[in-house]
Amino acid sequence: MRIFVIFLFVIFNFNNTFGQDQIHKNEILKYIFMGHTYQRDGGGSKVDERIEQLDFSEYEGIWLGGDICSEATLDYSTIEYLDSLFDLSNENTYWTFGNHDIRNGNLEWIYEFSGKETYYSHYQNGFTSIILNTNLIPSQCEQLNDQYYMIENVCDTIQQSSHLILIMHHGIWRDVPDLPPPATYAHSDLIYWNSNCFSVNSTFVNSIYPMLLEVKNRGVEVICILGDMGATQKKFDMQSIDGISFLGCGLNSSPEDNVLILEYETESQNLIYKFHNLDSLSNKSNSFYQIGEQDLELRY
Repeated sequence: MRIFVIFLFVIFNFNNTFGQDQIHKNEILKYIFMGHTYQRDGGGSKVDERIEQLDFSEYEGIWLGGDICSEATLDYSTIEYLDSLFDLSNENTYWTFGNHDIRNGNLEWIYEFSGKETYYSHYQNGFTSIILNTNLIPSQCEQLNDQYYMIENVCDTIQQSSHLILIMHHGIWRDVPDLPPPATYAHSDLIYWNSNCFSVNSTFVNSIYPMLLEVKNRGVEVICILGDMGATQKKFDMQSIDGISFLGCGLNSSPEDNVLILEYETESQNLIYKFHNLDSLSNKSNSFYQIGEQDLELRY
């Protein structure tokens, strides 16, 4: 009887382990990217109310494209609020800073909740992400150069990743072949942005784009995403002449606002993405007011 029980245990344990491996191999992971998310009448301390209604449990990661609140670091309570929404210390929560996020200083509050620097790289589930701080300027040479070295090191050593994803707030990729100027679709067009302090010609197209092209030529797909959008164009999706993808989206309290959802299949390492209307994802989808004799009823 004892042998029979052990045999059943071994069979059950094998089947259970095999099933877990199969689920892991075929897992499809979802990520959501949102930019320029602040609520226009939120007093500087609120995100768009439609975002507050989203269920983030279905996403492996939340990627914040900057300008999350219009005065994100003015009050400590705002960082507490953002942490309650986005779990800032989660390794899969990315936050690339916009000017509204850090113009009041107090970056130590963000670090207290997130434990992350203002720029860093992260490998997960078969792909690599670089989260940039595009607010850095040549007067901050030590940090600017350090960020550049980080990008250079990732591009020089990346091997196992299927994709390299750069996440940034500002439109810094001016003059990339086959792309229109960021000013035509984004809020910012940093023509003279420099990636380091070594040369005044260290623009994105001169210093970073060649490194990305080398990565692409080694068989790693490269995607750049910006979040400083929403006032005019709601989404941006183009490839350079070299096959590097450039994406962007942002909110502006409009029914036409979009977020970007990416799905990554761990077995095939295939990544697909699609822009989604924010209203269609939130509880405010298809809502209208009907005025009655007694009250005002909100229907869904």
